[in-house]
Amino acid sequence: MTERAGRSLWADTVPGDEIVRPPTPTTPVDADIVIVGAGFTGLWTAWYLSRHDPGLRIVVVERECVGFGASGRNGGWCSALLPMGLDQIAARSGAAAATRFQRAMYDTVAEIETFDRDHGAPGIVHRGGTVDLARSTPQEHRLRHHLDEYRRYGFGEDDYRWLDADQARDRCAATSVIGGVWTPHCATVHPLRLVHALARAVLAAGVEIREGIDVRAIEPGRLVTSHGTMTAEIVVRATEGYTSRLEGERRSMLPIYSLMIATEPLADDVWAEIGLTDRPTFADGRHMVIYGQRTVDGRFAFGGRGAPYHFGSAIRPEFDTDDRVRSLLTASLRELFPVIGDAEITHHWGGVLGAPRDWRCSVRFDRRTGLASAGGYVGDGVSTTNLAGRTLATMITGGGDQELTTLPWVGHRSRRWEPEPLRWVGVNAGRTAASLADRTEARTDRESRVWGGLIDALVRR
Repeated sequence: MTERAGRSLWADTVPGDEIVRPPTPTTPVDADIVIVGAGFTGLWTAWYLSRHDPGLRIVVVERECVGFGASGRNGGWCSALLPMGLDQIAARSGAAAATRFQRAMYDTVAEIETFDRDHGAPGIVHRGGTVDLARSTPQEHRLRHHLDEYRRYGFGEDDYRWLDADQARDRCAATSVIGGVWTPHCATVHPLRLVHALARAVLAAGVEIREGIDVRAIEPGRLVTSHGTMTAEIVVRATEGYTSRLEGERRSMLPIYSLMIATEPLADDVWAEIGLTDRPTFADGRHMVIYGQRTVDGRFAFGGRGAPYHFGSAIRPEFDTDDRVRSLLTASLRELFPVIGDAEITHHWGGVLGAPRDWRCSVRFDRRTGLASAGGYVGDGVSTTNLAGRTLATMITGGGDQELTTLPWVGHRSRRWEPEPLRWVGVNAGRTAASLADRTEARTDRESRVWGGLIDALVRR
């Protein structure tokens, strides 16, 4: 079988009759609300706006096609993870707000399950939880630290539970496992099927989706596009990793590449040794993030960071694959699960995620200018986008759950990234530091304070 380099597993396994094909754009249309971006953020926002006020004329515009960006290419984790820690949230907004935000994320996973039940199709969403493995002493210390953080904010055994080595291996029989953390607050998803199910529901609610429209600039009351100027009372920016392409937004959001591989379907006896029986997502406690799932058709879909940041926030199709990262991901997967032997890697793909300078996602709406935005999920967006969409719809229409408008990400504005070449040097130095920290810890079984400290100093300060 020839590897499908650059084409995602999700694109090759979405049924043709589930793909939404909106009409070809002709001339610009005016609307009450125009949403820029037909990914999860834009479509969830349109969905909840249409439910709060069916009389609104809502148009979603997209440069490429529905789910083209991270929404259709991600690792398939519908989790309750936030890119920032609870302590970071509490430092600005208080402990009660941090706890409330986290509980809102638990509710969001359930909200997406409900949407899938009502509007999706079999095999799109499956809640199997997450197991985060400790495979060294430093990894164990980091995971226990995270667990202690959750405990301090009132989350008990039903939300997060420490697993000893045997319990962790029962769920996910990777090599060198000495423990782990288990949470039920995560589902595996086929992200491209989910985003198209959402698009179908949005269209059925009377929202227009127009593909092939390149938005060059967003201004109060209007958009400058490849098809002319569009006017709207409210404009929602839902561009995430592609925000840097907009006029004046080059330093607002950093486009970071995350890449993936997928195996051929594995035999039942191989899965019997590996576990992942109820298809939990899995990761471990290393610095250079990895993430994986057992797909509904019995493959590994496995990804991680490690791709370089490209000078000037460049985004190009050729960056969606990287032979070096592919080799690292393949070696990591085989090291985690030697039982897969020489199973074929059938797909290698990637895409950009959006990273704000302080690693904090946000939701904003200025009623005076009519400008709204949401994003900065740093790879934790499958579920966070739903919460963002519900929050924006409530802020714009006044309908829905008003408690959402008081969550601590509302109104947050991250500072801008440094100009080049500073951000190229800093971000890639942080990536190198993560790799060196993992190598040092693997060799010594002790925490790498020097390289680990540099990660925060260079990227997250």
